[in-house]
Amino acid sequence: MTSVDPVDLATEVGPLRLKNPVMAASCEATMTERDIVACLDAGAGAVVAKSVNESEAAARQLNIAEYVLLDGAGDQVDWPDRVGDETLLCRSGLAQSSLDDWLAMLERAGRHARGLDAHVIGSITVAEPGPAAQIARRMAEVVSAVELNVGAPHGREAAAVRQLTGPDMVAEYTRVVRAGLDVPLIVKLPAQADSPAELAHAARRAGADAVAMIGRFNGFWPDVRTGAPLLGSWGAVGSGAMLPTSLYWVSKTVAADPDLSVVGTNGARSGTDVARFLLSGARAVELATAVMLRGPAVLGECVRELAAVLADAGHRRAADAIGVALAKAARYADIPERERPAQPWRVPPRG
Repeated sequence: MTSVDPVDLATEVGPLRLKNPVMAASCEATMTERDIVACLDAGAGAVVAKSVNESEAAARQLNIAEYVLLDGAGDQVDWPDRVGDETLLCRSGLAQSSLDDWLAMLERAGRHARGLDAHVIGSITVAEPGPAAQIARRMAEVVSAVELNVGAPHGREAAAVRQLTGPDMVAEYTRVVRAGLDVPLIVKLPAQADSPAELAHAARRAGADAVAMIGRFNGFWPDVRTGAPLLGSWGAVGSGAMLPTSLYWVSKTVAADPDLSVVGTNGARSGTDVARFLLSGARAVELATAVMLRGPAVLGECVRELAAVLADAGHRRAADAIGVALAKAARYADIPERERPAQPWRVPPRG
């Protein structure tokens, strides 16, 4: 059996160096010190802690949280029966610890991360920019970076958090939080905007070191038997089916600004999916739903699979894979015409 040289998985998100591109995203699976440590021990290059903000109502929203799984046919799956590739429909809230207790926990988790050459990143899901800036400055004393989530899907339904879909608002919030912040700032952007790429460039011009894109879409799913919607309301959707859309916006954003550090998110479930994000131009990838469904071990599985996929493709460094597919993507106008349009749907089905 031929030995294969190990792949150097190190990457950079703005000025933040990561030992590998696999990150645990801010979610219920990063809401306690035990959870964060488990994700770090599994091998994640960084863990983004569950979000906080200044609003007590945002924390209380966690009291009405609900999480439903759907299989490929759209039928509900009980959590004990999950196989790990289901769609998640959820209604969520923010961490409920006091800010002082939360920061003390992040400091302890950060010490553990440093021992593993990894990072803990604090997260703020915005309500108002001024309080977000104050929290960010306090977080900066105990974490490696701060993620400012301006794209939370629940911001469309809950008054205690906001979803910013215009470049001017994204720039304003970014500028206010960036001022006086001496650690890297990552701005997490919504899926539901006219152009997430435009939001990304607005965030960068206002001082963001990197952007994470794209956030979850909103969703609604009626039970055909009862006529009632699952969750009893609208929610947010986490699904592997979102991956092509996320890759589209990552690739378009990087194509317009190759120097922008992009963290991909929404749809990755495996190391192969992480590789697809890198090939599309992302420099790291956040996983949330996969960690909630399969536990922290999925992060280590992704690291190992990513190394194998990159080695098989001939890449000796993760950095060498970044943007490769983007560089090979043709504009529609540059695609040569065929004698007649392809019509694969006219091929008779097999069997």
